[in-house]
Amino acid sequence: MNAALLLIAALAFAATDHWPQFRGPGSNGIAEDDPRLPVEWSPAKNIAWKIDVPGRGWSSPIVWGNRVYVTSVVSTEPKEAARKGLYFGGERDTPRDEHRWMVFAYDFDTGKLAWSREVHKSVPAFSRHLKNSYASETPVTDGNLVYAYFGNIGLFALSSKTGAIVWDKRFPAVSTRYGWGTAASPILHEGRLYLVNDNDTRSVLYALDKKTGKLIWERERDEKSNWATPFLWQSGKRAELIVPGTKQVRSYDLDGNLLWQFGGMSSIMIPTPFSRHGLLYLTSGYVGDQNRPVYAVKPGATGDISLKPGETSNAFIAWYAPQLGPYNPSPLVYRDIYYTLYDRGFFAAHDARTGKEIYPRRRIAEDIGAYTASPWAYNGRIFVLNEDGDTHVIQAGPEYKVLGRNSLNEMCMSTPAIARASLFLRTESKLYRITSQ
Repeated sequence: MNAALLLIAALAFAATDHWPQFRGPGSNGIAEDDPRLPVEWSPAKNIAWKIDVPGRGWSSPIVWGNRVYVTSVVSTEPKEAARKGLYFGGERDTPRDEHRWMVFAYDFDTGKLAWSREVHKSVPAFSRHLKNSYASETPVTDGNLVYAYFGNIGLFALSSKTGAIVWDKRFPAVSTRYGWGTAASPILHEGRLYLVNDNDTRSVLYALDKKTGKLIWERERDEKSNWATPFLWQSGKRAELIVPGTKQVRSYDLDGNLLWQFGGMSSIMIPTPFSRHGLLYLTSGYVGDQNRPVYAVKPGATGDISLKPGETSNAFIAWYAPQLGPYNPSPLVYRDIYYTLYDRGFFAAHDARTGKEIYPRRRIAEDIGAYTASPWAYNGRIFVLNEDGDTHVIQAGPEYKVLGRNSLNEMCMSTPAIARASLFLRTESKLYRITSQ
């Protein structure tokens, strides 16, 4: 085998084969470098296939092997067009028409429908914000079962091959802040599923057996509505379940015992925690608050590790920035830099280990729209997707430079998936497989 073929084989082996959950295998939005991954695309360029996805859902696609999985909810009445940007007044009354909660599996190579499964059908018992959906939680899979969680409905374990429902666990409908609905996705670790439902009725963290759905433990939480997906942090010292909250960020061991906590987040909690370089990154940044913090936490903490007034670090908080946090998008650390994408179209970079500014907020483009999807990275580039369906490509590293712009001309709020040299990008009505190979 010649050197070129050896290189191609090595790259194929190193590339991300599966994208089993929200933000990928490490919950961090980073894919293995692979020259076949796309940098440029349009409706007519580098599109392997595109399909129409019935209904509405802002959950992310997930990928395992030769299947791509997507959740959606199909309504009887025509759906109201979602409005872009940040605004007040997105609350809506509970619909009165019948809805169908769906899971779809598509063939990786062709985009053809492999199977579809209706897991629930009813008139909704709860409302949602206009920019939310009844299918905003991203499913998770281990390749055998696909676990689709719909907050206020239930958790459904489906055969990855046939879509047959193996088990389900139903949850009573609970109230959320202003009727905005739910969004936190489940996570999977060593035989257990973990999911949090922070709401205005009864907030609970659950651990379930992945094979049977049997409840292993539950912990009530002194929290109201939050929308952040938990994170399983394997810090090198132990495995910890990190659950953000408006009142407290809390770490639990895998038996549900509290390890540590700290306060000081903003009044709405959406971004997902993640870890790089041995640090845990947590942030929240509701645009109506002055307090929009970022914390970088060291492993091994116990008890209350909250910063005292005037502190920017302590024994377990490596660094803290009081006004760096975004509202919706989760940040990412790529190589040695912590990147922040702001909802209103700004981008900033800081040293991941110290929090020191590398470059301040920069406007991505003069005509930029709002951002909800989280950024992702590969091949020395950061990709940021706005609600208009435009993805700007930003050079990774200490110099800020926009390298290009790719448009699909339809509203987007879903964070993409990346697997096997392909980018899977969901718009309001379609799912695209994008690749340059």
